[in-house]
Amino acid sequence: MTTEEQLTQVFCDNFVVYFRSHAAHVNIMGRNFTSDHKLLGGIYERRQEQIDVIAELLRSIGAFMPASIAEILETSEISDDFIEGNSEELLATVRYNLEQLKTCYEELNEVADEEEHDEISNYAQEQILDIAKSIWMLDSTLS
Repeated sequence: MTTEEQLTQVFCDNFVVYFRSHAAHVNIMGRNFTSDHKLLGGIYERRQEQIDVIAELLRSIGAFMPASIAEILETSEISDDFIEGNSEELLATVRYNLEQLKTCYEELNEVADEEEHDEISNYAQEQILDIAKSIWMLDSTLS
């Protein structure tokens, strides 16, 4: 894949992870509601912030962001199944989706590095660290 193709993949996967983590945030219930709701809120807000950042990175290399939800869902490798279940299931689903997104960013880092898009490689590395922190927080909550 080229940097453009992988960055488009990241955009689509990030968008779906944003939506799914936001849905989990709103729908979570249970005894640990307050802490789980807050944890998921931080996760979805950071994914939401990246939508514009990734779109601007695409424009910076002469590409366009996907222009329809259908295209995003078609391109994303993240499942768009219903996000439902008890609090443990919702947290585990978000964790799994973040792991998938982290892999996508790792692939972006590699291709951007190969094509000497240093700014995109640096961005990917920052996001890998941020997602790893979210995964650690979810793991700690679920254990």
